[in-house]
Amino acid sequence: MYSQVAANKRKTWLIMLLFVALIAVLGWIISNIWGRGNVGWVYFALLGSALYALIQYFLAAKIATAVNGAQQIEKKDNPRLYRTVENLAITAGMPMPKVYVMKDPALNAFATGRDPNHAIVCATTGLLSAMNDTELEAVMAHEMSHVRNYDIRVMMIVFGLVSAISFIADIISNLLWLGEDGDDEKSNVIFIVLGLVAAILAPIVATMVQLAISRRREYLADSSGALLTRYPEGLASALEKIRDTSSATKRQNTATAHLFFANPLRGGVAKFFSTHPPIEERIAKLRGMEGRM
Repeated sequence: MYSQVAANKRKTWLIMLLFVALIAVLGWIISNIWGRGNVGWVYFALLGSALYALIQYFLAAKIATAVNGAQQIEKKDNPRLYRTVENLAITAGMPMPKVYVMKDPALNAFATGRDPNHAIVCATTGLLSAMNDTELEAVMAHEMSHVRNYDIRVMMIVFGLVSAISFIADIISNLLWLGEDGDDEKSNVIFIVLGLVAAILAPIVATMVQLAISRRREYLADSSGALLTRYPEGLASALEKIRDTSSATKRQNTATAHLFFANPLRGGVAKFFSTHPPIEERIAKLRGMEGRM
């Protein structure tokens, strides 16, 4: 487990380097479309993106709870949920995270924050009503594992960088509409074409990388959560209830979808761009763990 946490930290830096490279390329394209080759646009894009990602890193947890209508609770407000999280924190040797409840009939939960000392775990009222104690413990162990494995840090940074890339792509799109007369018409046309391709593909590539990272971390959190409770069947049973009911929340927000225990978005394109692996695959992997524990 500790080796996985260390690996997550290393992957964070690799992911950041990948996104920084993409941002630099976008800045270079802008410099040639509008800035007549002035490399200052590259530095501006990098600095602006870094500041944007940094703001997201520190404020994303508050934003996530606000946009989803989650409210912080104390032990007296919901002793069952609070004690479940408290017991898991003690078992895992982790700091006690802040506990939130989201008034929504969907069966779901999420974790956010930048590290275990600044973590938040949240459960919907629908989840609390539908799950027995064993299943609730399993779901919250999954969310606590996201915190313990530093998944929340990785995803906060990635989300900030994906948002920055989308913002830069929008700038490129606007510049293409404005147009710019260059000294070299042929060169200008080439960079306009590059800009058009970048404006379309960059956000898609960045989002697909984010989705792939999110799906891998869901499998890891399932395994880690099952190891924490020593009972994979509890989580498998919870996933079956979600499969047979619904995890789609009333408040549809694609920006925070990757934080949730199960896909909170409704059908259609949301399935293709899901931040979560198929529930049946998650159940199968958990059931496959039973004989190895």
